[in-house]
Amino acid sequence: MYRDPVQSLEPLRSPRAFIRPLRVGMIGIGTVGAGTFRVLARNQADIAGRAGRSIEMVIVAARNLARAAGIVGEDVALTDDPLHVATHPDVDVVVEVAGGTGPARDWVLAAIGHGKHVVTANKALLAVHGTEIFAAARQHGVAVAYEGAVAVSIPIIKALREGLAANRIEWVAGIINGTTNFILSKMRDEGLDFGAALAQAQALGYAESDPSFDVEGVDAAHKLTLLAANAFGMPLRFADAQVTGIDALQGVDVACAEQLGFRIKLLGVARRTEEGVELRVQPALVPAAHLMANVNGSMNAVMVKSDAAGLTMYYGAGAGSEQTASAVIADLVDVARLEGTHAAQRVPHLGFQAHAMNTLPVLPGASVCTPHYMRVPVRSAADVETVAAWLAVQKLPVRQVVLAAERPGMGAQVLVLTEPVVQASLDLAARMLEAHPVAAGAVTTLRVEELGA
Repeated sequence: MYRDPVQSLEPLRSPRAFIRPLRVGMIGIGTVGAGTFRVLARNQADIAGRAGRSIEMVIVAARNLARAAGIVGEDVALTDDPLHVATHPDVDVVVEVAGGTGPARDWVLAAIGHGKHVVTANKALLAVHGTEIFAAARQHGVAVAYEGAVAVSIPIIKALREGLAANRIEWVAGIINGTTNFILSKMRDEGLDFGAALAQAQALGYAESDPSFDVEGVDAAHKLTLLAANAFGMPLRFADAQVTGIDALQGVDVACAEQLGFRIKLLGVARRTEEGVELRVQPALVPAAHLMANVNGSMNAVMVKSDAAGLTMYYGAGAGSEQTASAVIADLVDVARLEGTHAAQRVPHLGFQAHAMNTLPVLPGASVCTPHYMRVPVRSAADVETVAAWLAVQKLPVRQVVLAAERPGMGAQVLVLTEPVVQASLDLAARMLEAHPVAAGAVTTLRVEELGA
């Protein structure tokens, strides 16, 4: 009688079981570095199970060696020289979480030059020097991974590069700075002005003592630069982004937006058009019922519009030690899986192979077309009709003209919502309206982003 061959009951031993651990050197052991070490130690079995090999921290560079020793213990070597880590012969991958753009560039390029993979959460470094860094990585056949640099706990880079790889991306829009989102939430919920909300954010540790990168929109622009490159296959164009922060935003506009059925969020928007790419960060009105308008506190969210998948949205923590560590270690797992793979078979640094990158122009802000909000201080409530008539004569496409609700210490204000209009035309109308006898002060304008198409 036919019988199947007797199979051994011993489990087959995977060749990967013999792969040596991925050896990590880390530069920086501050908030993110400490979180990375803790999570790597706490979840080492699960991480190894996913990576197919263990991941071991072998050396850390720190300014304060005594503090670092208290975090990593006796089994990890310490040095105060980051270049020692970057060039160490027993390191396979360098994790750079020290921040900054000057010395960090040198450390990362040194690591790449010595054939080491790099994982970084440093969005400023990549936005400013990414073109040079990625070119060096291609030359030396190593990976540079940076999920933690964009939206902390949200795996948006992986979503753009892999999950949405079949799609032509039309636009990406996100709340990608937790500090400013916290401030705007406080201004709306508690009626605080910008200064008071910022002070509260600083007291709670959400904002630095010098918050300029956050409140001026620079941090969000760094992240948007990376999102746009991965969405559209374009070079990193941080210097061409139009950036407006929330530091000049007034509480009255937060309240007036609410009256009109909107909430103000600091948005990073990258949109592909026939003429080029819009690359902009600005406070904008979002419909109050929209999911993006209900992202509060220090949380982040990114929405993507693509041709096949349609609208998708990604939500999660926008700050935090272990939240960022989650992304850093996910990158380490990806690096651990590269054993034996040729560089040409890996996921490209910016989602597209180098030969397929597009040299898309970045559009000037003056040519961007969106609906707008205008607040016009006037001399009396009756002037609302005068403003409406003037706008009709100017043929500015207007959706709504109303009188703002009365507020203590605030004179009469006329609120205007326009249909889509190019920024240059809107700015001209605002300047002309300021010069009109009906105006009692400067006209405030903000974009409206409906995020639905």
